Amino acid sequence: MRWEAQALVPTPNPAGAAAPPLLPLAGLVRSVTTPEFAGITFHEVTAKSVLNRVPAGSKMPFEWTVNPYRGCSHACVYCFARKTHTYLDFDAGMDFDSQVVVKVNAAEVLRKELNKASWTRQQVALGTNTDPYQRAEGRYRLMPGIISALAESGTPLSILTKGTLLARDISLLKSAAAQVPVGLGISLAMTNEALSETIEPGTPGPRARLRLVSRLREAGLPCGVMAMPILPWLSDSDEALDALFGSLAAAGATGVSAGALYLKPGTREWFMKWIATNHPELAGRYRLLYGTGSYASKEYRTWLAGRVRYFKARHGFSYSSGFSHRDLKDGDLDKRDLDDPRVEEAEYPAGSIPAAVPGGSPAASSASRPGVQDSLF
Repeated sequence: MRWEAQALVPTPNPAGAAAPPLLPLAGLVRSVTTPEFAGITFHEVTAKSVLNRVPAGSKMPFEWTVNPYRGCSHACVYCFARKTHTYLDFDAGMDFDSQVVVKVNAAEVLRKELNKASWTRQQVALGTNTDPYQRAEGRYRLMPGIISALAESGTPLSILTKGTLLARDISLLKSAAAQVPVGLGISLAMTNEALSETIEPGTPGPRARLRLVSRLREAGLPCGVMAMPILPWLSDSDEALDALFGSLAAAGATGVSAGALYLKPGTREWFMKWIATNHPELAGRYRLLYGTGSYASKEYRTWLAGRVRYFKARHGFSYSSGFSHRDLKDGDLDKRDLDDPRVEEAEYPAGSIPAAVPGGSPAASSASRPGVQDSLF
């Protein structure tokens, strides 16, 4: 069906249709609903700027991000970005899944920003908040323009996604990797298809994402995997971890980072409601494990780190230090870092971040540098 022919909010909504935004969105052009995306409203906006500077003091391995979408139809119950939707006067639960903001002019605005004399061509990360390859990207096609703008300006880039739609842009990414350093990461933390369908219902399943990892590697591109979140008592058994790391090794992943579920405000409430409904026997255990904070207890994280180290080594990933849970004996970190869970968040897997030479200057593309996965971190 033609997209332009679909219902525009605020026309009267049919029964059961998604509600319009609570307050006007800055730059709102129109709001669209369509049977192709039942239950989802897309709010098309024109952005004045799309380059976002990472806050000073962040432990992230990049300083700039671009997020062409806000909200995400992948509907991952555990998504850490849920609270960001409240800044738009949406809620962090169902609205995050169903009220998706689309920056329809993202590529054009980005190109102008990259052409400024003040731009120093630092790495730009995509997929740090909501997924740039969620289902709407098939219609809006924002990523090809964004990738081209970054590559043509000489700006290194990285992409983190669960979306197998990334395969559409493999040829473009190969071209970009010939111009600038490119890092690619796939988010995949379980091989249990039934669990995935329940807790991340809008995503391609684990088998589909494993095939994407293989396609990227066959194309000569790097591909690290963020095996996060590992879910206590749901995906942290030896059998589950063995299956996960074995599958990632077979798919050719260049590196893996793994870490426990992170429940920041906004996400915590939505996840705990899901646990109470789907696994009531675990609700009390989760409350004890997380207390009043966002992180699992240090004891649990230390235990999980040991299991992850074991299965990484078993499946050939021990060469890579791209590792979310640091070894508590690691001599490279002081005790303050070892006790700070935020250090774990900053550990991106080999292949997912563009390689850099000493001093921070971009190096040759990791796709063309044999053994780069051994030296990224």
